[in-house]
Order: sequence, then structure tokens, then C-alpha cells
Amino acid sequence: MEQVFAPWRIEWVDRDRSEDDEGCIFCRLPEETADRDNYVVARSPRSFVLMNNYPYNPGHVMVIPRTHTGEYAALDEETLLDHARLKQRTFEALDAALGVDGYNAGLNLGNAAGGSIDDHVHTHVVPRWGGDTNFMPVISDTKVIVQAIEDTYDALHEAFANFDDATVPGEGRAVEFEW
Repeated sequence: MEQVFAPWRIEWVDRDRSEDDEGCIFCRLPEETADRDNYVVARSPRSFVLMNNYPYNPGHVMVIPRTHTGEYAALDEETLLDHARLKQRTFEALDAALGVDGYNAGLNLGNAAGGSIDDHVHTHVVPRWGGDTNFMPVISDTKVIVQAIEDTYDALHEAFANFDDATVPGEGRAVEFEW
């Protein structure tokens, strides 16, 4: 049996499970103000961008509509447009912050999608670079993440903040957009 030492995962294992009973985390996070601590990097009127706690690559984020539903068809037109606009900004910010060569992007819908949150629609955006599949995942079945999530957050936050229509409401807060 192969083993991978991943001590950062202990935070998830040891988390206060009573928080799990406090409703949907994707509904709670945009209401909080500790954006940097929660890895909320950008917000729009109906969606927000959240860094993935356990990324496949540096810059792996989720663009999440604020509407609590697991059904894509249940999103109204304003939410669909807002979500799409924020995804556009996310690609632009990732390009500026990390020099991305390409992306894998897709919705997690339903419990068979592989995510741990199946009752709230969200789009994963995973940056890719030419040659980012090296011998580790191919031979060793192990993925190496080359940048700390806090460093990626800072670079991406700065890239979002550089848009002409962006505002930063304060230290440690997500970048905000009003369309």
C-alpha cells in the first residue's frame, strides 16, 4: 500500500463537526467578513470566488452562485449572467496572476459528481500548464502542489483588484464587483 503524508488535511479531519449542521458552507461564507481566512477572493452581486482548500493545481478555485440549489435549471437569468461574468473575470485574473496555459472548468452537479457539496451548484476552475503532468502522478500516482494556498490567494486577489471596476472594501476582504 502506498502512503502519502498530508498533514494539512488534519484540519478537515479535526474540524468542529457542529459547523456542518449550521447549513450550507457555500451559503455561510459569503455572509462572513473574514474573506482571506476563508479564501473568498472575489465577489459579485450574485456569486463569489472561493479558493479550493485541497487544490489539484495552484489557483484551483470555485465560482459559486449565492442561490442555494443543486439544480442548474433553478438559477434565474440574472444569477446565470452574474455567474458567467465572474467566471470570465476569474479566467482573466488567473492569467494575470499565474500565467496559466489552459483550464479545466466544470460544474459539480449531484452527489455522483465527486464533490463533497452536492446541494449547491458550483463551477470548478483548475488552471493547467503545459507539462504540468510530470512523473509524480504518472508513475507514483501522487500530485505535487507547488505553491502554498495563501501565496496563490494573494496573487489572485491582486489580479482581481487590478480590474478597473473592482473595489476592495478593506484589509483581508475579497475584491468586489458591481455589474
